[in-house]
Amino acid sequence: MTTGRLIAFDQDEDAERNVIKDERFLFIRQNFRFLQNNLRYRRIQSIDGLLADLGISSHHLDVPERGFSFMHSGELDMRMNRKSSLTAREILQNYSEEELLRVFTSYGEVRNSRKLVDFILQARSVKEIREVQHFVRVIRPCIQGKQTNKYLSQVFQALRIEVNQELVCLRKLLSQCIELIRVGGRLVVITYHSLEDRLVKNFIRSGNFEGEIEKDFYGNVKAPFFQVNRKVIVPGEEEIRKNNRARSAKLRIAERTAS
Repeated sequence: MTTGRLIAFDQDEDAERNVIKDERFLFIRQNFRFLQNNLRYRRIQSIDGLLADLGISSHHLDVPERGFSFMHSGELDMRMNRKSSLTAREILQNYSEEELLRVFTSYGEVRNSRKLVDFILQARSVKEIREVQHFVRVIRPCIQGKQTNKYLSQVFQALRIEVNQELVCLRKLLSQCIELIRVGGRLVVITYHSLEDRLVKNFIRSGNFEGEIEKDFYGNVKAPFFQVNRKVIVPGEEEIRKNNRARSAKLRIAERTAS
């Protein structure tokens, strides 16, 4: 009989509906940034492995009222935790020009962010931007050529990351892994865009988010994790054919070292 336990974190109340009934499974409805505090509360000091599946789920994209997808009509919400206060609508309505530029440049890597922000500022001065399709109409003149889906994906990604503070939470999660994962334990992370993947790659490689390598007196790299897969794992053609939303996924695996 196995004595292992599986502990799952998800801040979305909808995820709790899928919880399995098994005494070895524990669901905690919180952001994974609070991983260590929750484990210590349950007198768990270390773990054998951690799997982080980042980003949003198909459920988020398929439910119009959540406001995650530009393909549906609905209010601009984008909160993974609907008890939090900040929504995409409030960002578009209340953020300053400088704050909007930061969001779309840093989190969406939108090339014409200034033009995009100008259209937002002009539109919101006339009428509050509350609905997804209203927002899409407002920024459509910013889209060049046949890049509609790519452009809108970048814009919506930027808003979603800001609403949910995704990169902040990811940094906090990874930092806790150094102390929590036992020597020989595994860290497995699935990312879905370059900003996430860059953080994970740097952290696994060097133990910090800048990717700065530290060496000991003998020239050996000092890092808390060893890269199990030197080359990132990506979905194959068959997997993408079965699940197109997996096309941007990247999987990295690391093992906790004694250093």
